[in-house]
Amino acid sequence: MSKGLYIHVPFCRRKCLYCDFYSVTDFSLSDSYVNAVIRNIKARGERYDTVYFGGGTPSLLSGRQVYAILSAADIESCAEISAECNPDSADINKLSELHSAGINRISLGIQSLDDRELKMLGRLHDSAQAVLAVKNARASGFDNISADLMLGLPFQNIETVKSNISRLSELEINHISAYMLKVEENTPLAEKTELVSNIADDELSADIYLSAVELLEEKDFYQYEISNFSHRGYECRHNLKYWKCEDYFGTGPSAHSCIDGKRFAVPKDICGYIYSERQQEIITDENACSDEERLMLSLRLAEGCPIPENGGERIIKAAKELQRHGLLNISDNRIMLTPKGFLVSNSIICLLSEAMEE
Repeated sequence: MSKGLYIHVPFCRRKCLYCDFYSVTDFSLSDSYVNAVIRNIKARGERYDTVYFGGGTPSLLSGRQVYAILSAADIESCAEISAECNPDSADINKLSELHSAGINRISLGIQSLDDRELKMLGRLHDSAQAVLAVKNARASGFDNISADLMLGLPFQNIETVKSNISRLSELEINHISAYMLKVEENTPLAEKTELVSNIADDELSADIYLSAVELLEEKDFYQYEISNFSHRGYECRHNLKYWKCEDYFGTGPSAHSCIDGKRFAVPKDICGYIYSERQQEIITDENACSDEERLMLSLRLAEGCPIPENGGERIIKAAKELQRHGLLNISDNRIMLTPKGFLVSNSIICLLSEAMEE
């Protein structure tokens, strides 16, 4: 069975306030990095039906570099090949390069169409550039376009969220990832107390999320995962591998992999990655596809998960109580969280996991 391939591109022009992903600004290392990626892909020797360039800022790579990486991999002809791209680097020449290199799905880091919010987040683009990025993607030949949208920002309210979604839905995109802001430790945002103190509280965050889900569905974006919405047939096939416990190989500094039930990570060190003959990997989970793990990941999906044989009766008993509170549905021997349930998914997963283990 073909695997997914994740390529972490660690280069950024600068760090956004909220981001805790591994990145560097020294782009002079890019050719050496690309050579290391090619070396590690060839050493692995797998066949892939999805490829995802994440970052960092993958669109900082040239079309030549992307093509060289893809040429090194054994990729199925019908593969989904995605790349993240920031609107400030999404000019028509760059997008045409990426499309010609083999990228067939572009994910635009729009985050907001409100200039005040974009400035507050430390983004390098404004709303006009974001809109132009979508138009450029279409003009460059992309017919599978995703956009990221952030919810629960400082000073944000339901009306600004609705405005963002309404404007996004008017553009020719097929997929929206709508994430609640999370303040990560050791990020610039965590140190900005005025902003942090004005992030939506739990009640407003819940209202924002549920309003976003409702409006997105009105705009024909159906919810297939806690934070992901698409037109039918435009779900992100690569990310579905994560939630369905399917195998994927990650390469690049800080990339993660899950192969044969084991999860491992590459150290966050670009020089170590470049100069190692074969990428170093640290096992982070010896039992990444346990029943508990499958339950946790599959409950992120709108389709839910089949009721496990292990502790099934106890799980059904606990699930029926949650169903009475409108947090999930039980149908055809499956458990599916509702939008209201997605808001407290961590608590639900803990409760059902405990029922499984009793």
